[in-house]
Amino acid sequence: MKTANVRQLRHAFGEVMNWIMEGEQVEIVKKGRVIALLSPPSRAKSQKLRLPDFAARQQRIFGDVILPGNIVAEERESSPW
Repeated sequence: MKTANVRQLRHAFGEVMNWIMEGEQVEIVKKGRVIALLSPPSRAKSQKLRLPDFAARQQRIFGDVILPGNIVAEERESSPW
C-alpha cells in the first residue's frame, strides 16, 4: 500500500492517480495520521469501462435531422450588437 501526504496530493495528484489506476490503494496522511484511503473501483481488472453508444442516443433524440453549418457562428454574425 502506498502513502501520500496532503501536500503531495495537492501538487502531484497525477502521480497519485496513476498509482490508483494501476490498482494500488493509497493512504492519505496528514501530520502523521491516516485521514483517508483512496482505492480503485472494485470491478475486475479485466472488465473495461463501457461508454454509452452516443451515436445511437443522438439518433433517438434528433432522428435524421442534420443541422446546417455552424449555427452559433451564423447567429453571432447576424446579431446587431
